[in-house]
Amino acid sequence: MTRVSIVGGSGYTGGELLRLLIAHPEVEVVQVTSRSRLGEFVYQTHPNLRKRTTLKFSSPEQLEPVDVLFLALPHGQAQTKIEHYAALAPNIVDLSADFRLRDAAVYQKWYGSPHAAPEWMNKFVYGLPELHRAEMAGANYISGVGCNATASNLALLPLVNAVGDNRADLIETASPIIIEIKVGSSEGGAEGNPGSHHPERSSVIRTFSPFGHRHTAEVMQELGLPNVSLTMTSVDIVRGVLATAHATVKPGVTTKDLWKAYRAVANENPFIRIVKEQRGIYRVPEPKILAGSNYADLGFELDESNGHVVAMCAIDNLMKGASGSAVQCMNLMLGLDETTGLEFMGLHPI
Repeated sequence: MTRVSIVGGSGYTGGELLRLLIAHPEVEVVQVTSRSRLGEFVYQTHPNLRKRTTLKFSSPEQLEPVDVLFLALPHGQAQTKIEHYAALAPNIVDLSADFRLRDAAVYQKWYGSPHAAPEWMNKFVYGLPELHRAEMAGANYISGVGCNATASNLALLPLVNAVGDNRADLIETASPIIIEIKVGSSEGGAEGNPGSHHPERSSVIRTFSPFGHRHTAEVMQELGLPNVSLTMTSVDIVRGVLATAHATVKPGVTTKDLWKAYRAVANENPFIRIVKEQRGIYRVPEPKILAGSNYADLGFELDESNGHVVAMCAIDNLMKGASGSAVQCMNLMLGLDETTGLEFMGLHPI
């Protein structure tokens, strides 16, 4: 049995990690830390875990050595103590943004401060299995993923697929690629802010980042896109991200070509599903029915008269966009089936 601990377990991603790991057949959760909830039962913060665990939040200063350490800390904290954490566990999965980017100068550009441990940046594998599955096998350090970057990367992956045997190069990557992203309130984290206060957040459709969002750097890095822009809009849901990407296909590309590319990616990846129906309610990807699952639903439409393609991806931001992908990465790191502990397929109706 693999011994794991979670550093920073009182937030939403920490709670999702704990939910997944206490039900995982191959791991034992040893500790969950939180300074603000020290000594409390974890189910007092994460009430869905009642009768599933009697763990209490412990101090991060009292961490014991384990096989895998999950870091679910606020951005900027893991990099300042990475040597300490590496001494406690041979394997680390860090859910923050600290080790997602490979270039220290790029990190400073997008995050506004120098990286505290630049020598560690290239030791981490970027934590999206659909892009780095082979590198994760036997890796010791895997980064987290930005939830908005995940939805964007997966929406575009079939069009610029640079992994696997079925490669695609279907869009004009030098042309502007615009990605409109709708996000739920849980993306703001458990602490909240004036904008997430219920009277201010309820019933809104609010664009809070027209361009320049930090997750843009991950899309540029991972897909090699030089001209991509993300626009972030809050909508009145709790969980979920819907990315809608607009691009231009290369001359001669048809809907049949897109079907071939999307099917190839879906066949290679157990958590990617194609949603492109001709009838019924759920004809395109929708985040609602993915709540609690690690699936990513992909769809597309092509206007063959002008080459405009609309590529869509829906995910649960706390699952495929964070904790679910982290457990999937751990599975690959340990040589387990990557779907282990992630079989929940969502609910309908919800």
